[in-house]
Amino acid sequence: MTSAFFKYAELIKNNSTYAKRMMQLSKSIFAEYPHPLTTKSKRIVRRFSKQPQELKDEVVNWWPRHPETCKLMYTLRDYGLYRDEHEDFKEEMVRLRILRGKLKPTKGEGNQSKAK
Repeated sequence: MTSAFFKYAELIKNNSTYAKRMMQLSKSIFAEYPHPLTTKSKRIVRRFSKQPQELKDEVVNWWPRHPETCKLMYTLRDYGLYRDEHEDFKEEMVRLRILRGKLKPTKGEGNQSKAK
């Protein structure tokens, strides 16, 4: 005596319209592609089965390491191993302003506080 599952499996192997519809139904239930795949559709199915770029952790959470690089450059500059000409220029301009007496007024010594 054969089981009901065996009879169902034999019935599905037939090329009847019922068998084709049942195969499509079972494939759609179990998240398989219900129709026969061509090479073009295989490529599309493979592309859609991958995780999208917006959900990939290595894509979303990537950023250049600007803070670490900045700290490293300041440390190397303090040790004398790196020369940042723009930072040297800014420091020199501040030093020259101090020598000329062109300091920013401290809080409470500005023109607006004198007017009150």
